[in-house]
Amino acid sequence: MNIYRSHVLICGGTGCVSSKSDKLQEKFENLLVNKDLDKEIKVVRTGCFGLCEAGPIIIVYPEGSFYSQVKIEDVEEIIDEHLVKGRIVKRLLFKDSIEDDIIKSVEEVEFYKKQKRIALKNCGVIDPEDVDEYIAYDGYMALGKVLTEMTPEEVIETIKDSGLRGRGGGGFSTGLKWGFTAKAQGDQKYVLCNADEGDPGAFMDRSILEGDPHSVIESMAIAGYAIGSNQGYVYIRAEYPIAVDRLQIAIDQAREKGLLGKNIFGTDFEFDMEIRLGAGAFVCGEETALIASIEGERGMPRNKPPYPANKGLWQKPTLINNVETYANIPQIILHGADWFKSMGTEKSSGTKVFALGGKINNTGLIEVPMGTTLREVIYEVGGGIPNGKKFKAVQTGGPSGGCITAKELDTPIDFDSLTAIGSMMGSGGMIIMDEDDCMVDIARYFLDFTVEESCGKCPPCRIGTKRMLEILEKITSGNGEPEDLNRLERLSENIKSSSLCGLGQSASNPVLSTLKHFRDEYEAHVNEKRCPSGLCKDLLSYYIIAEKCKGCTLCIKACPSDAITGERKEVHEIHQDKCIKCGACLDKCPFKAIITK
Repeated sequence: MNIYRSHVLICGGTGCVSSKSDKLQEKFENLLVNKDLDKEIKVVRTGCFGLCEAGPIIIVYPEGSFYSQVKIEDVEEIIDEHLVKGRIVKRLLFKDSIEDDIIKSVEEVEFYKKQKRIALKNCGVIDPEDVDEYIAYDGYMALGKVLTEMTPEEVIETIKDSGLRGRGGGGFSTGLKWGFTAKAQGDQKYVLCNADEGDPGAFMDRSILEGDPHSVIESMAIAGYAIGSNQGYVYIRAEYPIAVDRLQIAIDQAREKGLLGKNIFGTDFEFDMEIRLGAGAFVCGEETALIASIEGERGMPRNKPPYPANKGLWQKPTLINNVETYANIPQIILHGADWFKSMGTEKSSGTKVFALGGKINNTGLIEVPMGTTLREVIYEVGGGIPNGKKFKAVQTGGPSGGCITAKELDTPIDFDSLTAIGSMMGSGGMIIMDEDDCMVDIARYFLDFTVEESCGKCPPCRIGTKRMLEILEKITSGNGEPEDLNRLERLSENIKSSSLCGLGQSASNPVLSTLKHFRDEYEAHVNEKRCPSGLCKDLLSYYIIAEKCKGCTLCIKACPSDAITGERKEVHEIHQDKCIKCGACLDKCPFKAIITK
């Protein structure tokens, strides 16, 4: 076994791979061989480091030097300067890791200071395709402990006492769910993992499977022991090829090590698992629709009760949790329920993983203790709003959630607090909006997604959401009427109260929350035929400011509809009857003589 003086950790998450981090790894490995350094320096492809906007990311240990946006041509300089001469390449460091010429290690960077990693414990630390690295970080110790030291009842009681609630959005007690399934009668029981993460802007579960797949395998085996099951399935969308590949590699490695299969840890317990691929339907994140899809049926929700705990997959008792929920289990078993409860709030224990997106400086994946405020997440961890713009709203819970305004930024992030202000935790997507965003268009965007993803089984969702979308499109196109706002509210409440599953029941949340907090924007669209943010194209008109126009003719050449006339060195004119509002003239004018209003 080689002892290496330096480790070069390269992010292998989807975001960094899309920025060619796999090519960086290849370049590092080839150059280290050529320079005869491959026995001294180890290159490790890890999972996501979290700070996606800085990718591709490379961290060099033991110094903890945090290199960001590294290019292929930078690799040799890092090797020659840092790894050979011991001189950190300052120009490549992440902007927040150097201050007054003092270099910070990755742990000291502001983005990570307020984070507490449990579910993401190994992401960005280990090679997800090497089971020995997972084992070196206490991997499978929790499984060994429950099989040799605990009864199934003790395992369930520990999870119940920890206060862990489902991280998929519902927030139901994980221990209670395990207990219900354990008590259910059946000759066969199943453990399912819901990895069908489909919210726009959400990538928490995908990143865990890409960076630490063994944590989910270990947890599902623990769950199997607790409820009396010997078979598990991970339902994951086929659009996540890296996660699928790494999970399959991890399953194969666990089997080879005797950590899946029969007589695990020399006991009479057996458990195995398989992957089932989904076609990317958002509704299959609902547990009964997921079950139908695994069974080979069309992914549509079923009436409840009976609940999956009693009649689930193939009508057998079935336990379903999402990826993040499972990722917490090994640490709870190893450190105890009180340790987990020491983090978070009284009714929301532990931590929560969020995907930060939209108008935020530090786009990426974070994990913070429950009870951390939205303000801390956005301004301290997230680094605030880019370009000096003002914060306007944050959408939590994806298409099922609601918009939260600046007045509520000091709200602690937990299940009950977010629900109380008209939003929800959801699976953990967090989209930040600034002063330039149109909230009517935001509501239209999320509803458009919901309409596309509706399975069509129940009329309130199938028909009602479509009617709501038509009203929003009517408003954003300048044809709205005052009564449309009342129609939206009535439809929203009816759909909420009568839809079959959570998708329909929560589909109107973005509309209701934006109507509540930004009604003035709706009224401007309807009454004044004006979009205050200037984003709704049909409500815009383009004008030339005579004092600024130099008659350069660039706007005339750019206009695809011949809507602009004028001679060279004379003031031009935009003819509104011909203008198609494409914005080409605005982009081309070098004198900022064209405005919208």
